[in-house]
Amino acid sequence: MRQIQIYDTTLRDGTQGEGVSLSLQDKLLITKRLDEIGVDFIEGGYPLSNEKDVEYFRRVGELNLKHAKVCAFGMTRRRGIAAADDPGMQALRDSEAPVCTVVGKTWDFHVTEVLRVTLEENLAMIGDSVGFLAGCGRQVIYDAEHFFDGWKANPDYARQTIQAAAGAGASLIVLCDTNGG
Repeated sequence: MRQIQIYDTTLRDGTQGEGVSLSLQDKLLITKRLDEIGVDFIEGGYPLSNEKDVEYFRRVGELNLKHAKVCAFGMTRRRGIAAADDPGMQALRDSEAPVCTVVGKTWDFHVTEVLRVTLEENLAMIGDSVGFLAGCGRQVIYDAEHFFDGWKANPDYARQTIQAAAGAGASLIVLCDTNGG
């Protein structure tokens, strides 16, 4: 039987709207409520971005959640830096979240024009990042940013990014329809 799992992004993505700001107490209360209604994964925040998210990950364990797994969000390692030396990877590891969600570029246009790396280097960034976190004992979710735009432009490369993440230990792959197209 197929299983549907719910991944909630309220605590990170939901706070990106104009005028939206959650206190640490708000985030902890929302986490508790999401757990109570059976949400499987709760994206708690981006520990590299601010001290509030770092403190959230320090304190969320005190909630003794019954069902939900809390996820720390971050990006693949930066170009030219080993995953173990990358501040973003270190922040994910140090969050002690049981699950880490790593967003990576899937659209070849973004790889060359935004990241300004080769397609091969991006695949290495994905694999190294996922492999590093999996090696630290974390469940890793790979968030394939702009997947459908990437698929339209270069389906073979979009597939390679997914294979790089899965091959390095990602247990779940999210195919993001970032532009809604």
